[in-house]
Amino acid sequence: MADDQEEDLQKFLNNVDEIASLIQQMNSDDPIIQQKAAVETEKKLLLLKEGQEKDECRTTLNKTMISPPQAPAEVPVSLWSYISRDAFLASVEKDAKERAKRRKENKALAEALKKKGNEAFANGDYKRAVLHYSEGLEKLKDMKVLYTNRAQAYIKLGDYQKALVDCDWALKSFSFMQCDENYAKAYFHMGKAHLALKNYSASRESYQKISEINPKLQTQVKGYLHQVDLQEKADLQEKEAHKFLDSGENTAISTKNVLETLSKPDQTPLFYAGGIEVLTDLMKNCMERTLFRIHNGFSIISDNEVIRRYLSMAGKDVIEETICLSVLKLWQAVCTQNEENQRLLVLHPSTAWLMLSLLASKVLAIQQQSLALLLQLAQTKDGRSLIISHLDLTRLLEALLSFLNFSDKKASTAIELLTDLAVEEGFQVWFQANLPGVLPALTGVLKRDPMVTNSWALCQCIAIMGNISAEPTARRHMSACEEFGDACLDLLAKCEEDMNQYREITYTLLGLIMNLCLQVPFVSEVWAVELSRRCLSLLNSQDGGILTRAAGVLSRTLSSSLKIVKEALRAGVVKKMIKFLKTGGQTASRYAIKILAICTNSCHEVREEVTRLDKKFSILLQLLSSEDEIVVGNAALCLGSCMEVPGAALSLLKTDVVQVLLKLASSDSQKTDVQLNAGIALGKLCTADPRFAAQLKELHGLEILNSTLKYIND
Repeated sequence: MADDQEEDLQKFLNNVDEIASLIQQMNSDDPIIQQKAAVETEKKLLLLKEGQEKDECRTTLNKTMISPPQAPAEVPVSLWSYISRDAFLASVEKDAKERAKRRKENKALAEALKKKGNEAFANGDYKRAVLHYSEGLEKLKDMKVLYTNRAQAYIKLGDYQKALVDCDWALKSFSFMQCDENYAKAYFHMGKAHLALKNYSASRESYQKISEINPKLQTQVKGYLHQVDLQEKADLQEKEAHKFLDSGENTAISTKNVLETLSKPDQTPLFYAGGIEVLTDLMKNCMERTLFRIHNGFSIISDNEVIRRYLSMAGKDVIEETICLSVLKLWQAVCTQNEENQRLLVLHPSTAWLMLSLLASKVLAIQQQSLALLLQLAQTKDGRSLIISHLDLTRLLEALLSFLNFSDKKASTAIELLTDLAVEEGFQVWFQANLPGVLPALTGVLKRDPMVTNSWALCQCIAIMGNISAEPTARRHMSACEEFGDACLDLLAKCEEDMNQYREITYTLLGLIMNLCLQVPFVSEVWAVELSRRCLSLLNSQDGGILTRAAGVLSRTLSSSLKIVKEALRAGVVKKMIKFLKTGGQTASRYAIKILAICTNSCHEVREEVTRLDKKFSILLQLLSSEDEIVVGNAALCLGSCMEVPGAALSLLKTDVVQVLLKLASSDSQKTDVQLNAGIALGKLCTADPRFAAQLKELHGLEILNSTLKYIND
């Protein structure tokens, strides 16, 4: 009996431990752990039930003696039966609730500490950030984000091993299927820490895990891996340079000695200028450039008080000019085909500011050498990223645009650099965000006289503006600036004076204006009318590109004023657009039919002119079978408008126009304008001549149209 009671007691205690553990798992934040715990709990309850049934059937038998028959012995009851199952579960539930309450309180405290840590991190106080994150983890050890945040702070402090430990803990706290943002973040910090420790293979593996977790991040991962390659390459260069230095080669020793000489303070400016020129001559290969780096060449030059003072004066006298030019040539020499040197040059605290100051120098030679240095950096994507990330782009843009004052190759070189930067996403994001501040400089470009400005450079600047204006927010800023719009008109007028000479500028400018015209309403009706007149004049050009873009602008401005529609009619626009439709390409045809649709919709005289020039509407009927839905919709609108001309419908009696329009009206076109305009054209056709109504009735057209209209309304 005693043994049975001892066994029951032990079983009870084991059950308590197991169920308490299961309930703790059921309170976990991880849904996978919760689900597993629920399944295990169900199994446990079934086992308990079976055990209770066995206990109720158990009897005691004394095998050592034979007794006469007597009343049945009382069946011993196990210890488990003395404890109500419901009471036990209630006790466990109470414990679970208390645990959940404590966890909730700890989670709130951990969240507050995380917020404090984030604030400290944002303020650059990384030690305090680590302290707050650590306190948060004391409250809630499985709060994953605290591990990744603390790892990031450790990286900032240069404690890379601790960062790796935190990343490991963060990854262990995730379930296998829980590949969320924090999971990728842990691998990102792990990759960064390994890179700092020069564990290049481990760094690559960590970064590659990110793209496995989230394929959408492949572009970013590619960039991280490229940085690993660059740093490993720089590390190998430095190892080779140290070997070269240890070998005692004369050139290696010379580079080191010259840098040591230049590190002497308070020497004469010409002493430093001469030393820098000697050093520049030594930079013949990658080895010498690496030796320059490992002997702190950038700091020796940039931190020298005398050199820095003369650089800041940007060449006001001959000695200052000599110092500036010698330093710029040295920077070019040490950065040639050496990505790590380029990075160190741009990241040096004083260099980024100096480069822009020297670019804006009044001394032509200094300007040219500064431009050459920036152009050298911009030859690679990494170099362009360095410029965009670390230079003041407003100052850079203004400095580069100032080169338009030169009519020779200097202007082309400066704008070539600007064009290279403008294709980078980072530059475009900056441009759009800072457009209000740089818009005056762009307006100044449009105000330049094409007669005295480098045509290629001016054209490239306008093309950059055109590309930027394709983005709605940028376009809105540009269109809202009346001075910018007027500058476009004035430049267009100047180019018209000699279209042969300024053809490229005109063509590019029309592209910019077409984008601006997508922003409605226009800055003013007066501006739209004047622009339309300019483009009507350009329709007399013999250049196909100019004709097409002029028509494109008109297709976006004519709807703003009936007055300009009538002016366009007098200028022969209908005849020119019909010619476009007969001989033009796809883009020209799209603009032409849109112009005719706008004009016929608003002006009866235009309807009469179209009817006169396309008597059997053969051109419009042909356009109704186009694969371009915009062309089809505008052709149907134009045809419907022309049906208001008395007698116009008669020329269509022997055609299948009713079937064609009915088919379009009932089509599943993505653009409902096609269905609507075809339906309107059918209505006007039937109104013009009852015989078309009879044809429509035979084809059950009214039922089809009613169904279509219901679909469009829905």
